[in-house]
Amino acid sequence: MNEQQPLAPPGIFKAYDIRGLHGTEMDEGTAHAIGRAFARVLGRLRDKPVAELRIGLGRDMRLTAPAMAAELRDGLIFEGATVLDAGMVATEMLYHLVGSRELDGGAMVTASHNPKAYTGVKLVREGALPLSGDAGIGEVQAEIEAGLEPAPGGGSFEEVDVWDEFRAHALSFIDPSRIAPMKVVVDGGNGMGGPMVGPILDTLGLDLERMYFVPNGEFPDHEPNPLLEENRRMIMERVQASGADLGIAWDGDADRCFFIDASGEFCDGDFICALLARSALRKNPGATILYDPRSSRAVPDVVASEGGRSELSRVGHAFFKARMREESAAFGGEVSGHYYFRDFWCADSGTIPALLMLELLSIDGRGLGELMAEFRSRYFISGEINSEVADPEAKMDEIVARYSDGELTRLDGISIDYPDWHFNVRPSNTEPLLRLNLESLISAEDMAAKRDAVLGLIRA
Repeated sequence: MNEQQPLAPPGIFKAYDIRGLHGTEMDEGTAHAIGRAFARVLGRLRDKPVAELRIGLGRDMRLTAPAMAAELRDGLIFEGATVLDAGMVATEMLYHLVGSRELDGGAMVTASHNPKAYTGVKLVREGALPLSGDAGIGEVQAEIEAGLEPAPGGGSFEEVDVWDEFRAHALSFIDPSRIAPMKVVVDGGNGMGGPMVGPILDTLGLDLERMYFVPNGEFPDHEPNPLLEENRRMIMERVQASGADLGIAWDGDADRCFFIDASGEFCDGDFICALLARSALRKNPGATILYDPRSSRAVPDVVASEGGRSELSRVGHAFFKARMREESAAFGGEVSGHYYFRDFWCADSGTIPALLMLELLSIDGRGLGELMAEFRSRYFISGEINSEVADPEAKMDEIVARYSDGELTRLDGISIDYPDWHFNVRPSNTEPLLRLNLESLISAEDMAAKRDAVLGLIRA
């Protein structure tokens, strides 16, 4: 790290994790400090001496991850904690380790979907409940900034293998015997999706066409972020060219999955959330389903039609996981492809949605495109549109004044609702941006006109 840089510059401490460019914003020294500070914070959260803490550790396939994880582990050990090191795993496997073995917390060395140059850490407490900027990450930052005096030492570590038990737990969400023969294109993005999900899919009698299923931190084929069109273009083309029934792609640390229908069209996350909500309610009648303020009304409409109860949650995995517990929700989904399950410690998974979708399609008998048509023909969504603004708060006040005849909600940014259209505008946590999501229930043309009107005000 540059000598002028502090050990852990404030900019790396995000709302949901710690993340930055390796070598310029954070390095192995940062990882060591995070390990030490996390042990202290976790001790306070658990009301235990650090020497009694059992903490899980995992890392993804990034080139810098082995060294970063080793230093983070040493930091935990120096503070006196016992570390259960799972080695190279996907993020949800670390959640499984913490939840299933009733550990006090866990650390996952990953930069998720970010490009190769990034590194980072996701931190969780007991039950795989994440630390966030509002709850825990700020305390880790404060510990480091206060200076870390000599540690007591005395900790230890053991290597653990969670692969088989994780796969067994993931398969428990479906009836494997009901999976119909299908041709499926799967894109691991050179991330953790291939080794995590591939062996499970191999047991289901599917015709799999694998793309980039070998972990490679160089990301030679595309960046591990399927939300960006340029990163999913290859699987969309392959699904169409190969005559596959569907495609499934994962992000770098594989805690999110994305779907492509047989025509090669990307399936929006809120519509996938609606389908998964339907599946959840048929297995858990009357259950509560969470969705985020950016979502299509397709989600609460489906939940109501299936006899369930829908509730909103703030965007972000830390908020969703806490709200899942508060509401004892069976399932929750964000438009960004994060899907949460009560029976998976209320955590997000990229494996379970893929399995549930295969089961749903097998039982329903229709293709994913046909199921999507139910939503695409009734709900016209803009997708998320970012605009750079000098003063996000002032601009949101302007929007509230302009659309004062609508129903205003301030759960996450501002949401304005009318009977036949609605929108959400929320500020970025890290940049001077406003993010717009808008939906019309009238037509694509009406959506476009209203989208342009709101954008005109945002960008004025």
